[in-house]
Amino acid sequence: MAFLLMPALDAGTAERFAELALSCVHREYPNKIAHVMNGDGDARPPRELTPAFYGCFDWHSSVHGHWLLARLARLFPEAAFAERARAALGKSLTEENLRREVEYFNAPGRTTFERPYGLAWLLTLAQELREMGSPHAAAMAPLEGAVVERLSTWLPKLSHPVRSGEHSQTAFALGLALDYARSAGDRALEQLLLERATKFYGKDEGCPAGYEPSGEDFLSPCLAEADLMRRVLAPAEFGRWFDRFLPALPYSVLTVTDATDGKLAHLDGLNLSRAWMLTGIARGLPEGHPRRAALTAMAEAHGAAGLKAVTGEHYEGGHWLGSFAVYLVSGRGLTGR
Repeated sequence: MAFLLMPALDAGTAERFAELALSCVHREYPNKIAHVMNGDGDARPPRELTPAFYGCFDWHSSVHGHWLLARLARLFPEAAFAERARAALGKSLTEENLRREVEYFNAPGRTTFERPYGLAWLLTLAQELREMGSPHAAAMAPLEGAVVERLSTWLPKLSHPVRSGEHSQTAFALGLALDYARSAGDRALEQLLLERATKFYGKDEGCPAGYEPSGEDFLSPCLAEADLMRRVLAPAEFGRWFDRFLPALPYSVLTVTDATDGKLAHLDGLNLSRAWMLTGIARGLPEGHPRRAALTAMAEAHGAAGLKAVTGEHYEGGHWLGSFAVYLVSGRGLTGR
């Protein structure tokens, strides 16, 4: 069975997405910081607090904006935008900037900083840099290590998964982190993630997909869980698990009622994330599974709708959508490349 991604990621499409990230990774304002202050000295602008990742409206969007640039520069190294993308990465990912990121990250009161969504994207950025042979991969190592340590300390203490459709969700973050651990050859982290995923989700069944989405979701609680478990289980076992877990697929394409409202615009991202999750689930099922075609068709419909929304017209709602679009059309979560 053929699995399609829309549109084909050519240099022109890649440049359009790259421009979205190039316009924001060093744009400091407007800025929404989630910042624990330990004293008057912490009342500082974003560029001083987190000098590598201060743009794109918030820290996690800056991180995956940098990932977008690394991803596209890797896939299109000779394209006209690629040199600008590499220059932007070089401006941000200096040893000094990343040293200060680690200092900020490890300061008192910041144990929950960007946990788990931003942490998972940081590992995805580190994975991309390492796989592309970037000169910045080594500079990322201290922050990368701090993130791995933070997740490795937190997950054994987490008694229940977080099943939201926003940044706190654990299933999506565990999926990204598992891809990272396998790419990095980090067996300890991989085993921890497999154990936690199995404990949290292995016995789940009858996910209430009809209750989705909440009005500000950009991740599907049910689909993200299934997209994680297809990374955990062998195809035949995953097929049995999936049929128990999600026997019906009541997912229809979503429409944003006000693209200028950053929270309401989350639904554009939900169309995109549903598309890549549905595709991943279909690929995770065994050959000949009767639900593969329906999942793929549903992914195509959501992907087409989501990609139309990636215009950059409204900054608060669109500063992050380019990353979701590139994750979808480049197949980042589907292969080892």
